Amino acid sequence: MNMQVAIEDKLRALAPAFLRVENESHRHNVPPGAQSHFKVTVVSAQFGGRRLLARHRMVNDLLTRELGELHALALHTLTPEEWAARGESPAAAPESPPCLGGSKVDKRDTQSQ
Repeated sequence: MNMQVAIEDKLRALAPAFLRVENESHRHNVPPGAQSHFKVTVVSAQFGGRRLLARHRMVNDLLTRELGELHALALHTLTPEEWAARGESPAAAPESPPCLGGSKVDKRDTQSQ
């Protein structure tokens, strides 16, 4: 199954007001078609009164199986009120940092020594 679809399906259990799952694998040093790096923005009333760590645990509990297959999962978990304060825009989630190339960085470091 497509990893993005699997993540979206499971996160629907949070009754999200907004859900965006982005496959960012193409931005990393992985084979074409990889499904290893994702960014999730989820807005849910179920996050109300919970600290960030508790929100992330809620998501992780839903994605237990998928987490075993992922290399990276960036989570942006917001309440509807927080979402509204950010203008209810997908741009409310920060941009992911650029990939440093993984093993390419390691090779560069050893070549300069």
